Order: sequence, then structure tokens, then C-alpha cells
Amino acid sequence: MRDTRESRLLLVLLVMVAFALITVDIKGGDDSPLGGARRAAASVLGPVENAAAGAVDPVAGYIRAIRDAGTHQQRLDQITRENTELRQKLASSDAAVGRTKQLDDMLRTAGAGGYTVKAAQVIAIGAAQGFSWTITIDAGSDDGLTRDMTVIDGQGLVGRITTVAPTTATVLLASDPGFTAGVRLEGGGEIGFAAGQGASPMRIELLNGRAQVKAGDRLVTFGSQSGRPFVPGVPVGTVKEVQATPGQLTKTILVEPYVQFTRLDLVGVVVVPPRTDPRDAVLPPVPAASAGAAGNPQAPIAAVPPTTGGN
Repeated sequence: MRDTRESRLLLVLLVMVAFALITVDIKGGDDSPLGGARRAAASVLGPVENAAAGAVDPVAGYIRAIRDAGTHQQRLDQITRENTELRQKLASSDAAVGRTKQLDDMLRTAGAGGYTVKAAQVIAIGAAQGFSWTITIDAGSDDGLTRDMTVIDGQGLVGRITTVAPTTATVLLASDPGFTAGVRLEGGGEIGFAAGQGASPMRIELLNGRAQVKAGDRLVTFGSQSGRPFVPGVPVGTVKEVQATPGQLTKTILVEPYVQFTRLDLVGVVVVPPRTDPRDAVLPPVPAASAGAAGNPQAPIAAVPPTTGGN
């Protein structure tokens, strides 16, 4: 249609008629003469609107799901972080409690033996130069450590220092097959040499082939001159088996070490040896039920009849 004067007049007329119809419809309410036309239009257009809404709703729902997914993921990430932090705090607390007990046990052992120790933490296991049973500790020459110092923990003998750097040191464990230390039986004093056997019990060769020894007997370090490489009196382990060696000049026994070499964490390096040999003072107390007479702590206590005057 061309834009002429007549067309403009027609448009104005149609607009006025539309406003008039709207006014009549509003004033008429439910009785409006246009109600029938409106209902007819609704019956025709309603299904079309429903179909359009049905097509649009899944898309809108998907968009809302994508939008909400970001919020849910953020909340999940936050909960995950909080749980991780909580676990770390609990782990740190448990580790602190465990380390405190290790330190207390080690200081008690050092105090019983008269040893002056430098506490150190295990920071590595194994040596780069071979397959030896070794650990690396976080103390070295800057802390006064030197080669051939005895290393202990709260249970007993750990090993000896073999190499020293300014801030670290390597310790050869008593479980290493190349490890050797002089040992002494509790009470009786029989001496011998202990050698590591990896994960197996330590092997002890007692110098006296007729030595009286049995399962359950305990051993400590014999000690070296000037306390290097071993100070005396450090608990070594408990006799597990006495091997039959008839006719031999020495006696072989297998000993279960006190120290758990695969669970080392906090150790102590003996920087000053004791003034006197502590003998068996560092060994843990023997339970009363199994305590025996001196020289044979596992033997039952014999009953002694009361003495009477005269013979």
C-alpha cells in the first residue's frame, strides 16, 4: 500500500476503532459483547501457545540446569576443600601426638643410660650408592655430628653414622647385613658379636660356646673405646632362638630387635657417651610375673624356706 493521505486516514481510523473496542471490552467485563470473540480466539490460539511453551520449557530448563550446575559445583568444591583441610589438621594433630611420645621415650632411654643425644628426624630411607639398610636424618656436622656416632630411639639401638654432611647424615641400620656390633647378655655378661640380616632377626655369635642362654633373654651393646662407634648399655633385642651348635667354640642365637626399622621417624644421635657403663639399666623393666633372680631375669623365683636357729 502506498503512503497516501487516504491510507494514513484509514490507519488512524483503525487505531481509533481498536481503542474503542478495548474500552468497551474492559467496561463490559464478563458481559462484554466481545467475550465470545475473545473466547473463540483463545480456543484457536491456546493450543498453539501450549505447543510453543512445551517446546521452549526444556530449553529453559536446560539453561537453568547449566546455570545451577556451576553453583552446585562451587559448593561441592568448597566442601571438598574443607574436608581436606580438616583431614590435614587431624593428621597433623595425630602426628604431633605420636612424635611427642617418640621424643619422650627417647629422652627416657637417654636419661637411663646417661647419654647426651641430638634429636633428628628421618627424612629419607635407603642410600643412593647401594642397597644398604640406611636412613638419612636432618642433622649433620653443623649440629656437631661426626662419623661413627651411635644412633638410638626410644626402644634401643638404631645403628651408627657412616657419612656426614653439613645438614644431613647417613645412618647404617643395625638390620643391615654389613652391620656388626659387640653385645652382652643381660645379667650373666656373656659377650658376642651381632650382625644384621635385613628383615630377619639379628644373628649373634656368642664367644662362649657353652654359654647358658635361652629364648627371652635380653642383650645390650657391649660398648666401644671412647664410645665410638657404640656406647655401652643400649638395648639390642630379645633372644628368639638358640641354634644347636654342638662342638663349636661359639654359640649362635637369633635375636628379635627392639627397634622397628621400617617405622623409624624420630631418632637420637649420642653426641656424648655416658661417664660410666649403665650395664642393664636402660633395659625396660621385666614384668613381675616373669622376673627372676639376678643373672637370670626370666627364671621363676624359687621359694626359700625360713631359716631356723642352728643346724
